[in-house]
Amino acid sequence: MHARGLHRCRIGNRVRGVAVGIARMAAANREGTALGVKSRPCSATTRPQTMTSLPPCPKCSSAYVYEDGASYVCPECGHEWPQVEAAEEAKVVKDAVGNVLQDGDTVTVIKDLKLKGSSLVVKVGTKVRNIRLVDGDHDIDCKVDGIGQMGLKSEFVKKA
Repeated sequence: MHARGLHRCRIGNRVRGVAVGIARMAAANREGTALGVKSRPCSATTRPQTMTSLPPCPKCSSAYVYEDGASYVCPECGHEWPQVEAAEEAKVVKDAVGNVLQDGDTVTVIKDLKLKGSSLVVKVGTKVRNIRLVDGDHDIDCKVDGIGQMGLKSEFVKKA
């Protein structure tokens, strides 16, 4: 027999061996055993699996929470709470010193700020009037005299 025929035989035996192994596993599963280990039957005492998308109960920290209309209910302690949490508080924007900024405030720049894509620089001490607070990386939208409309980060300004 040449080497090629022997190689085919080995591959054939290996494939046949895998098929026999799969058949044995299927038979074991039908009998209630998996590779010699008895599987545990499901019973009423077995705890149900929890859903990870639901929050735990805020009162007793139980993970067995379910939805009921527009609220969550904990079956262990009977606590009910709304699904929609209270609206997030407005984002508090503070300057470099820690003062709270509001729309319409006047701020002073505390550091030279180079503008990307331009040779212009916003100098230290430049006053910016009538700021507008926005969400995003740059907290402040404003109009700087001599430069124009731009966005500033609150960490580079202080309340005037």
